[in-house]
Amino acid sequence: MTQPTLVFLHIPKTAGQSIHAALTEIAGPENVSPIRVHTQVPDGQTQMPVGCQIYSGHIDWVDLENLPNDPKAFTVLRDPLERIASFYFYLRRKADLIGPNALTLQENMGMQRAAVWSPEDYFFAGNTMWQAFIRDHYWNPYCSYLVTKRIRGAAQAIHMPSDVLLAKAQAAARDLSGLYHTNDLRPLERDLKRWTGKSVSIVDKRVNVGPSDGPRWPKLAALLSKDAVQKLEQMVAVDQRLMHALGFAPAGASYRMVG
Repeated sequence: MTQPTLVFLHIPKTAGQSIHAALTEIAGPENVSPIRVHTQVPDGQTQMPVGCQIYSGHIDWVDLENLPNDPKAFTVLRDPLERIASFYFYLRRKADLIGPNALTLQENMGMQRAAVWSPEDYFFAGNTMWQAFIRDHYWNPYCSYLVTKRIRGAAQAIHMPSDVLLAKAQAAARDLSGLYHTNDLRPLERDLKRWTGKSVSIVDKRVNVGPSDGPRWPKLAALLSKDAVQKLEQMVAVDQRLMHALGFAPAGASYRMVG
C-alpha cells in the first residue's frame, strides 16, 4: 500500500515519546523529520521539510496542507488539569537530574523556577516575561494549538471570546484525521494499522512515563491555596469545555474522530 504521510501534533505531556517511537518503528528513522521542536527552525521557515514520511513533535502545522500523500494528522489530549500538574512535576524532576549549574542557563529557567519557587509563585508570580511563559505553556493549550496551528499560539488566541475560541477549536479538530485520549491509545494503534498496514504497540511500550503514583492534579492542588486552584481551573476552562464537546467523559474516556 502507498504509505501516507503521518503528522503527530505533539502537545507536551500527552504520551508523545511513546507515539514518536511507534511512528519511527513504522517508517524507519531515515523517513522521520529531524524537526522535533518548533524552535529548531527560524521564524518564517517551514517546520515540515519536504521528503519525510513522518512529522512528529512540538511543531507548528500551518504548512500541513502542503504535504503530499493525503497526510493523516492527529493529536492526543489529556485531562487539562492533569496535564498542568504533570508538566509542573516533570520540570521539578528534571531540575533535580540536571543539577544546579545547568539550572543557571537561560534555557532552563522553567525548570529552575519550578525547583526553587513555591508552586503558587511559579504559576502566578514573576514579571511580564515570566507570565508570558506560563501563558504559552498552560493557558488552554489544546484550543490555542488547534485554532492558531502554532505550538505557542496562546498570545494569538487569548483575546478571543471563549465561545469563539471553542467553536474554532471544534472546527479545527474536525479537520484532523484522528483525535485521541492518553487514557486509551488503542484506537490510535488501530488507526495506524489501518493507515499503514503495520501493527505497533503504544499502550504496552510507554516511554518517558513519570512515577506511577496516581493522579498528579490532586497532589498539585494540595500545595496551592483555594484561590490558586480556581485560577488554574480557569486557565484551562475552555479546554475543559472542548473535551466535553468532543465526547471525552470527565473521567477520561477515550474519544476519536477519524477522517
